[in-house]
Amino acid sequence: MLEKLSPILPSGDIPASERFYAALGFETIYIDADYLLMKREGAEIHFFLKAGHDPHQNDHGAYLRPSDIEAFSAEVERLGLPRTGMPRFHPVEAKAWNMRECALLDPDGNLIRAGQEN
Repeated sequence: MLEKLSPILPSGDIPASERFYAALGFETIYIDADYLLMKREGAEIHFFLKAGHDPHQNDHGAYLRPSDIEAFSAEVERLGLPRTGMPRFHPVEAKAWNMRECALLDPDGNLIRAGQEN
């Protein structure tokens, strides 16, 4: 039945989005002036160019389910992203709803939350 769901997120700058996600290990599958498709293992992410995009007014996001949340969090942490501003990263922590989660806010204000059940 359902095998995959891939988010389609706004980008104010397609080449900048490509550089940011390439640093996270994503490979470009398709790019043109208005659209970007990147993939890493089973995760696929799409971006559309949104003229005049304001990252501070963005309410788009996606939830990622890595097989090892600790390793994924450590990998993103090595990028040295700050804890405030944009982009930013909050490392993995235990949540009350029986999950371990981390959160990444990209330069366009897209929230990528990643989690694994305890």
